[in-house]
Amino acid sequence: MFDFSVVRELRKREGMNIAELSQRSGVSTAVISKLERNQTQAELETLFKLSRVLGISATDIVALAESRSAHKEHASRHNAGGFTFQEIRYANIRCLSGKAPAGARVSRPEIHRDDYELCWVLRGHVRFTLPNETHELSAGEAIQFDAVLEHTYEALEDCEILILHLRKEKRF
Repeated sequence: MFDFSVVRELRKREGMNIAELSQRSGVSTAVISKLERNQTQAELETLFKLSRVLGISATDIVALAESRSAHKEHASRHNAGGFTFQEIRYANIRCLSGKAPAGARVSRPEIHRDDYELCWVLRGHVRFTLPNETHELSAGEAIQFDAVLEHTYEALEDCEILILHLRKEKRF
């Protein structure tokens, strides 16, 4: 049901061996070794201690151990301000692929959560407006900002863009 070998991957990502993780977390090397080889299930307190050292939450470790497979989604389509979007949503990310003819303009900050937004211009030329600044982006350029700010995309010529909404972490 759970594959805690993910602890090994997380530990290695942090550049630690089992002894170092044990020393820093207070969890015995034997318990860590058994977890990494799936010979035991983790206690909540153990996960908490390990997660503090590994820089993620205990729930993140459980989620990684629980769902080690891909999650397939189908795109939805919608139009806004002359832009045609295909969209994929997951719990922490929203990805929109948009196309628009010159003159199309979209401004809908009311639909945003407390996300970061990244816009990458794949083709064409786009004017991007924030409350106190304006940017003109060409193919190969991108911009990132806080999505709760009012913002507008305007196609200065036929364009294709990729927009990512990344959920802000709220751990503390």
